[in-house]
Amino acid sequence: MPPPLVAEVSQDDTALIHSAYRRLLRTLDGKMDQEDHDQVRKAFELAAEAHSLQRRKSGEPYITHPIEVAIICIEEIGLGPTAAVCALLHDVVEDTDYTLEQIKLEFGEKIAVIVDGLTKLDGTATSESPQAENFRKVISTLVIDVRVVLIKMADRMHNMRTLGSMPRHKQLKIAAETSFIYAPLAHRLGLYNVRSEFQDLCLKIMEPETFDEINQKLNASEEERAEYIEKFLQPIKDELDEAGMKYRCFGRPKSVSSIYNKIKTKDTPFEQVYDIFAVRIVLDVERRREKTLCWTAYSVVTDIYKPIPERLKDWVTVPKSNGYESLHTTVIGPGGRFVEVQIRSERMDEIAERGFAAHWKYKGINNQPDVYEKWLDQVRELMENPNSDALEFVSDFKNNLYSEEIFAVTPRGDMINLPKGATALDFAFHIHTDIGYRCRAVKVNNRIVPMGYKLNMGDKVEVVTDKNQKPNEGWLKFVVTGKARSKIRNAMKEERRKTGELGKEALQRKFNNMKVNFDQGVETLVKYFGLNSHIDLYFAIATEEINLIDTFKTFDVKDQKLVEIVKEAPAGEVDKKQEQQPAKGKISAKTKILVNGEPAELYHYKLALCCNPVQGDDIFAFLTAKEGLKIHRTNCSNATNLLAKYGYRVMKAEWVVNTDTKFIVDLKITGVDEGIGVIERLTKEIGGLGVNIRSFHIEGGDQGYYEGKISLLVLNREQLNVVMRTLKKLDFVETVTRID
Repeated sequence: MPPPLVAEVSQDDTALIHSAYRRLLRTLDGKMDQEDHDQVRKAFELAAEAHSLQRRKSGEPYITHPIEVAIICIEEIGLGPTAAVCALLHDVVEDTDYTLEQIKLEFGEKIAVIVDGLTKLDGTATSESPQAENFRKVISTLVIDVRVVLIKMADRMHNMRTLGSMPRHKQLKIAAETSFIYAPLAHRLGLYNVRSEFQDLCLKIMEPETFDEINQKLNASEEERAEYIEKFLQPIKDELDEAGMKYRCFGRPKSVSSIYNKIKTKDTPFEQVYDIFAVRIVLDVERRREKTLCWTAYSVVTDIYKPIPERLKDWVTVPKSNGYESLHTTVIGPGGRFVEVQIRSERMDEIAERGFAAHWKYKGINNQPDVYEKWLDQVRELMENPNSDALEFVSDFKNNLYSEEIFAVTPRGDMINLPKGATALDFAFHIHTDIGYRCRAVKVNNRIVPMGYKLNMGDKVEVVTDKNQKPNEGWLKFVVTGKARSKIRNAMKEERRKTGELGKEALQRKFNNMKVNFDQGVETLVKYFGLNSHIDLYFAIATEEINLIDTFKTFDVKDQKLVEIVKEAPAGEVDKKQEQQPAKGKISAKTKILVNGEPAELYHYKLALCCNPVQGDDIFAFLTAKEGLKIHRTNCSNATNLLAKYGYRVMKAEWVVNTDTKFIVDLKITGVDEGIGVIERLTKEIGGLGVNIRSFHIEGGDQGYYEGKISLLVLNREQLNVVMRTLKKLDFVETVTRID
């Protein structure tokens, strides 16, 4: 029987909570001994009491959230009873009166460490980005116990699934943070299903219309797709049966976000995306025969269907750095359709589905290598950097979450995994920090190349070092990996610190002569020049970017403090400025946008040039450091970064209906040149819709293909959509896309 709950909970709530708890126990069935069962029950009782007066935004009792997080940990990530206990307790310290010390006394040190990692900072930390500070805290526990991050994934997954009750601007912040960090981290930990769902849920929030359109088309083609997959698989099944192989095979559609990325990157409509689904063949075979039988199954498939050689990806011979193993190939199926086929063993499939958690299940069995240890070593190195701020850390860490990989080879024949796009200098830092610092030149395939040379799959790389070589700021342009960027920045900061010692001494002498308190004077000058740190001030003085004699002409000394000399404004100027300010809360004739319910002109706003929002676009306001408010589209290319890193600067923004302002929009149009007047026909269609054209550029027409860029003045998004739909219907137009 489930344990009793406190009196404040109604009977309906009690039934709901007990039902959820019983589901949790069912997911743990067969995975617990009596001690585990007692711990789970005790954690549930404590959490239920602690959260008894709390409710979620949806109105449900709050305790249902930690229960659902625990279920996700077990069912979808493959964790065990300890993780379930921690999931049940993950919000207790943060949201209730219980302390970490009490958790330690009740459940022990191990669970207390994990719960501490899952607890956000207390708000006393000063940082440009509280989100980044909290994320750094979570990652710091990754190297102690990876379950912290895995439970955090489950927590984020349940929050994403239940975001509907949150205000729109909060949905955007949470989705952006998920897209920016949690989805790539899920990929790095091998949690492919989790990553795909994160990406789909983010797309559903950031671009709901696009998500619904693709999802509807997927559902509409489901029956036809199932028939095609069965037709495709039947001859393969016959051959595998004849060979006496144990297997299961099936087809599954790609995620909505994956299809959307293909539509966007390849600039093609849904109907022309050929790999909307993939076929998977999973072999039931012992570990020692996996590789042989995977290639046997590959041979069966390619004997029946013609393969596309350049689409073969062999992650069975060389697994990905996150442990993923599989053979991927693309073949030409019935009707000339391209079909992606994935071939793997049951063990490989479990690791592909469950990632890190499944990897640990096989660790130490049949000499399975620890594929995560090198990556965790890199994370430890990032954590050990005392000079990096939270935003730098998040940026460097994210650079370690690469999805596409290459491998390069050392002179001794060792294979080094690097992200796609990594350079020769990245390779040097990956081998060892000192080799990176002393890198004088790099040879690739026995040929000297620039440090910024992008490596290709299988390149043989040799680093030439010089003990007198030192990093310089220009090196940051030559690297993409988090480790290299972090180490170069460290070297730069140390160099600036040494140079800055001279500036600090000069400033101390000056303050002593002026009888100014040193600490107060330094703080005043840092603020006056808008610098980030004391070191920046000392460095600027040492390099004579700041002239102390000129600087002190603008200050007086009072009570050992620097006081800036304020020049009085000319008479009447202040009044004139005040007259120009609109009355607070009053919507003027030029108001187009409301920010937090008030006219946006109160904040000195601008429409962001990176995405050119038009009336009707889903938007948010972002408070910049120096340029006031910028209005961005929610699907702007910069939105994810801004919302994830600086969510506290984001404000709710909405359009005021019925403004007559016109907005600039750029469209890219491609199509087949049929030898007719493309420009004339396009301008005639657009003009017929009452839309003005600002500029028109077209090229490629003499090659049977054209690509044009048209800049339009439109009233709102609805008018823009009419233009795009009209142009797409023209027989000589292939694609019409909005560009930033």
